[in-house]
Amino acid sequence: MSRYRAIILGLLGLLAGLSPVWASAGGKSEDVLWKALKQGGHVALMRHALAPGTGDPAAFRLNDCSTQRNLSKEGREQARRIGQAFRKRNIAIARVLSSRWCRCLETARLLGLGLVEPFPVLDSFFRQRDKGPQQTAALREFLADQGSGPSLVMVTHQVNITALTDIFPRSGEIVVIRPLPEGNLKVLGRLSP
Repeated sequence: MSRYRAIILGLLGLLAGLSPVWASAGGKSEDVLWKALKQGGHVALMRHALAPGTGDPAAFRLNDCSTQRNLSKEGREQARRIGQAFRKRNIAIARVLSSRWCRCLETARLLGLGLVEPFPVLDSFFRQRDKGPQQTAALREFLADQGSGPSLVMVTHQVNITALTDIFPRSGEIVVIRPLPEGNLKVLGRLSP
């Protein structure tokens, strides 16, 4: 019984140590992150809402949603709730940019924050990792050109967010970043879905 208890206590300790990271990175509360988005000049870098599975099926075709992983009912509701969180806080959004994958486009549309623009730089490179460095560099270049106006919402994939920020986000999680000159960026923290 003592071995079992030690394992349980170890797991509880691990979870307790991780929970602040889930709430926000860098020690910033979620209220501070929402205020940063409201003030403008920031980016809500969001992983698409819940879509069961990993990667894409072998028969994946970009223009055929029936060949892709798609949002579950829970994922669609998750996207609506996230959009409501933006509206509740009266956060003005400059643009809503999305990967061209169906699960990202649907997430972005269900947010209800404005016209959704397909943005190829946000497309997944999960199956073509060699494209990752080039896409990430292009995204950094794009972000460096953003001014201090209203914040952006960008809906993309885990691999893209991890390559840019070193954070492995959960489905529907938002990483709040501030673009800096010369393609640098500051990660302010994470908003749980």
